[in-house]
Amino acid sequence: MKQLLLCLLLIAAMPALYAGNDSLLAVLSKTIASSAEYDKTKLREIEHLKQPSATHGQATTTVFNNYQQVYNAYKTFNYDSAYTYATKLVNLAYAMQDAHNIAAARLDLSFILLSAGLYKETCDSLNILAAHTIPADLKGDYYTLWGRYYYDLAGYANDRYHSVDYDIKGGLYLDSALAFFDSTSFEYTYYKGLRLFKQGNKQDASVFFEKLLRNPAMDEHQLALTASTYSAIFLQDGDTEKAIDLLIQATIADIRSSTKETVAIFHLAELLHKQGDLKHAALCIENAISNAEFYGARQRKVQASSILPLIEGERINGIEAQKNLWVKYAVVVTLLVVALVVLTWIVLRQVKELKKAQQALKEANAVQQAINRQLEESNRQLAEVNEKLGEANKIKEEYIGYFFNLDSEFYSKLDKVKNTIEQKLQEKRYDDIRFFLNKIDARKEKDELLLSFDHIFIKLFPNFVAEVNALLREEEKITLREGELLSTDLRIFALMRMGVTDPEKIARILEYSVKTIYSYKSRVKNKAAIPGDEFEERVMQIKSL
Repeated sequence: MKQLLLCLLLIAAMPALYAGNDSLLAVLSKTIASSAEYDKTKLREIEHLKQPSATHGQATTTVFNNYQQVYNAYKTFNYDSAYTYATKLVNLAYAMQDAHNIAAARLDLSFILLSAGLYKETCDSLNILAAHTIPADLKGDYYTLWGRYYYDLAGYANDRYHSVDYDIKGGLYLDSALAFFDSTSFEYTYYKGLRLFKQGNKQDASVFFEKLLRNPAMDEHQLALTASTYSAIFLQDGDTEKAIDLLIQATIADIRSSTKETVAIFHLAELLHKQGDLKHAALCIENAISNAEFYGARQRKVQASSILPLIEGERINGIEAQKNLWVKYAVVVTLLVVALVVLTWIVLRQVKELKKAQQALKEANAVQQAINRQLEESNRQLAEVNEKLGEANKIKEEYIGYFFNLDSEFYSKLDKVKNTIEQKLQEKRYDDIRFFLNKIDARKEKDELLLSFDHIFIKLFPNFVAEVNALLREEEKITLREGELLSTDLRIFALMRMGVTDPEKIARILEYSVKTIYSYKSRVKNKAAIPGDEFEERVMQIKSL
C-alpha cells in the first residue's frame, strides 16, 4: 500500500514537478529526519522474516526460500548481513545440488558484491557462474548484472579511455538481457530506457521512463531507480531544476524503503551544492555518508570523499562570512540602539509637552462646551420667547383688527340710537322712545360678542378643540352642539390660552362668578387622562396656525 501511495504521489506531482523544488526539499528534510523510524520498521520486518529460517526440522527448499527472503530484505539495506545470507544460499544450493538454486544464489552473491563496490570479487563470482549452465529464467538477471558491472566500472573510472569501452560492453550485455525479459515487465522497460539513454537516444529513453513513472504498481525501490536514472537525461540537457526534482523524489523513495545502497542522494547533494543550497547539500551528503557506512558501500565512500570537502569548505567560508556579517550587524545595531535611546528621550520629552498641551486644550474644550451649552440654552429660550412674541403679535393683530371693527359697529349702532332718540324727543313721541329702548337686547349683544370671539380664536387655533380632546379620557371628550364653536368649558381655557389667566377677569368677561370659573376648570381637569397641572401646561402649549 505504501508503494502504491508513493507512486500515486509522484504521478500526481508530475504536471507540477518542474515548477520549483522548494516544497519537495521541505518534504525531503522531514523524510530524512524520519529515516530512523523507517529503518526501525525495516528491521522489524527482517526479524519477522528471520524467525522461520531459525526453525529446525524444515525442508531444505523451505529453508532456502526463507534465506532468499531475508537476503532480499538485506540486499539494499546492509552489505554484511546480505553477504552472510548470500553465502548461506550458495552453500545450501551446492548441498542441495540444485543447478537452478546454485545459479540463483551465485547471482545474489554477485549482486551484493557489486553493490558493495567489490568489482574484482564481482567479476570472479560472475565468471564462476559463467562456468555453469544458466537457467533461462535467470539469464535476464545474469546479463543485467554483467551490464551493471561494466556501467559501474565506467562511472568509477570516469575517464575518456576506459569508460567508453566499459559502456560499450555494458550495453552489449543489456541487449542480451532484454531478450529474456517480458516486454511488459519493469525490468524490460527500465533497462530498455537505460540502454537507449546510454546510446544517446534521450528522447526515446524518456518515453520508457515516463511510462514507468505513470505506473502505480511500482514499488519504492523501482520508483527511486527510475527517477534517479531519468534525472540524468535532464541534467545532460542542462535542465538542472528538473533533474533536482527527480533526484529528490528518488531520495525520498530510497529513505522510505530503507535503501542504503543508493546513488541518487550523492548526485542530489552535488547538484544542490552547485546551486548554492549548502544547507540541503550538507544534509544530503551527511545522510549519504551515513548510508554508505551503514551499508558498507566502498565506492559510495569514495564518491562522498570528492563532494564532502567542497561542501564543508563552502560551509566554513559561509560561516566566516556570516560571522563577519554579524559583526557588522552588531555595530549597526549598536549605533541604532544609541540613536533609538536618544530618539526615545526626545520623543518622551515631546510626549510630556504634548500631554500638557492636550490637558490645557481639554480644559479649554470643557469651558468652551459649557459656554456652548449655555448659549444653546439661551438660544432655545430666545427661540421660545420669539415664538411666543410672534404668536402674541399675531393674536394682537387679529384682535386689534377685530375690536376696531367691533367698536366701529358699536359706535354706528350708538349713533343710530342717539339720532333716533333725538328725533323722537323733538317730536315728543316719548312712548316710541320707551318702545325703541325695550327693543335693544343686551344678552343677545353679549352672545354675539362671545360668538365673534369664538370665530377669531378658532381662526387662530383651528386645532384647539381636537388637541384639548386628545388630553381627555375617551369617554369624557367634549362634544359641541351644532353651530357651536366653543363650549363654556373650552371658552375658559381659550381665554387662558389668549393670556387671560386671572379668574376674576375671565369671570367678568363671561359674566360668571369666580367660583363658577374654578368649578368649570376643575370639572375639565378631572376628565383629563393626565394630571391636572400637566393638563393646564399642555393646553398653554397648543400652537396657533
